[in-house]
Amino acid sequence: MSIDPAPVLDAIKFDGAGLVPAIAQQHDTGEVLMMAWMNAEAVAETLRTGRVCYWSRSRRGLWRKGESSGQVQTLKSFLVDCDGDTLLLKVDQQGVACHTGHRSCFYSEASERGFREIAPVLTDPAELYGK
Repeated sequence: MSIDPAPVLDAIKFDGAGLVPAIAQQHDTGEVLMMAWMNAEAVAETLRTGRVCYWSRSRRGLWRKGESSGQVQTLKSFLVDCDGDTLLLKVDQQGVACHTGHRSCFYSEASERGFREIAPVLTDPAELYGK
């Protein structure tokens, strides 16, 4: 997939820090995988290459999903909400999406006693990151 980023970037409302939230969803199952941030450069790279790239606030740089873990996201569809301030990326996720080794970052559900884990760890994080 290769899309000219210019008209897409014009439609996105980035916040004061130049970022926009992006939700990643598995394209064929609808499973919500994660939320991360994108800046204009990450959006442009993602649209040009088809490999999802985010902005890492902790690293203060571009973060190509899977560059450390091998758990790559390939873009299938790029959507923006009605206000232009949130993105929905329909992706093909290879392996797990979460750095904890869970398939999705949304594995904790509220219960009477706080949160409980509703999905198992599928890959040991030490295996993902070679630690």
